[in-house]
Amino acid sequence: MVKLSSRRGLPCDVHQHLWPSSLIAALRARDEPPLLRGWTLHLPGEPPYEVNPADHDVDARLRLQGDVRALVSLSSPLGLEDLPPAEALPLLDTWHAGAAGLPDGFGAWAAVARHEPDLTVLADHLRGDFAGLQVPATWLLTPRALDHLAPVLRVCEEADKPVLVHPGAVGTVADPELPGWWPAVVDYTAQLSAAWWSWHHTGRGLLPRLRIGFVAGAGLAPLQQERLHARGGRTGRLDPGVFVETSSYGPQAIDALVRVLGIDAVVRGSDRPYAEPLPFGYGNAADHAIEVSNPQRFLTGGKP
Repeated sequence: MVKLSSRRGLPCDVHQHLWPSSLIAALRARDEPPLLRGWTLHLPGEPPYEVNPADHDVDARLRLQGDVRALVSLSSPLGLEDLPPAEALPLLDTWHAGAAGLPDGFGAWAAVARHEPDLTVLADHLRGDFAGLQVPATWLLTPRALDHLAPVLRVCEEADKPVLVHPGAVGTVADPELPGWWPAVVDYTAQLSAAWWSWHHTGRGLLPRLRIGFVAGAGLAPLQQERLHARGGRTGRLDPGVFVETSSYGPQAIDALVRVLGIDAVVRGSDRPYAEPLPFGYGNAADHAIEVSNPQRFLTGGKP
């Protein structure tokens, strides 16, 4: 894993997932979900998912992405951050050690336990090569929840490192009658939408210098701006410290987000291996903004 500045000027995908072999072994050693049985992933609230072993092959991923730098994260729907501390901390330590050992071409997001978070350890990770902190959207479902999370986020603000908001664990018993895509399309987007509005209601007042990004276009919550205004709410001026990334969406959705937020707020993310980056067809200048300039501002504030 390399420092952000070492690949300045190259495209960056801020949202991928890649499990180090040590984390795979730790998930297979568990007796209760979240766990792996062979390559079958079992999570509360989701149907069993057959993992493709090639998706977590480091060399294959490097060949696939070419010159694009990928920032990988511990996928929050696994729910590892939400486990009791005695279970969560060893798994998070395994994630950080494995991610730190990834080769040039990768960066990684740090993670933190929800219960009894160790802010000193988090600060140490952020002083190192980790890009910033990923947090589950389920931790920001209401303004009050965001207020409780503020001490964790303040560590990122003080370190001048960004926060990436990612869908969290569904956490309910899976309904076998629902299609497999249901959690990603329904539950994840609802979580992101709630987190987006919690941030816009409360976040900037608590954390005036924090850079924050929401995956999957914040569940397209920004497109509800007209409805917000119709119901008496206001968003204020565009916030240059707030970003959305593009995973699972194509030109139609991204065009709508740009109309609301402007192109400077949009950063490239793919959610690989669960989705692939899509071409937007906006031209070289827009592609450079989404893939190079905007990720650089999100990750470093534009600093060299």
